Amino acid sequence: MKNFRELTIWQRSHQLTLRVYATTRSFPKEELFGLTSQARRASSSVPTNIAEGCGRDGDAELKRFLQIAMGSATELEYHLQLAADLGYLSPTTHSALNAETVEVKKMLTAFIRKLRADQLTAAR
Repeated sequence: MKNFRELTIWQRSHQLTLRVYATTRSFPKEELFGLTSQARRASSSVPTNIAEGCGRDGDAELKRFLQIAMGSATELEYHLQLAADLGYLSPTTHSALNAETVEVKKMLTAFIRKLRADQLTAAR
């Protein structure tokens, strides 16, 4: 079992989630149960799945939860694009949040690759 709070990827994804929550406060009220809720759920799913994977038994399960987190980060990317296209996000805000999301995805990819490499090494 790993302490998820010590992982840089968890810290970064948690900060991204806080920014998504802050940003979506300005979305139209009619989006509260639509895009606002979906963007918030997708963003919070990333650090949630990292934390859950850390609480599971072994790296294979952690890797599975990191892959779920990757799916949620990709979902968030789309929600941010939709919000920008609907005029709910300025180009500057969209660019910043999107860049953070892409960075989190890169970090997830690197972590997943490391776990795969460790599994291969251990299997030899």
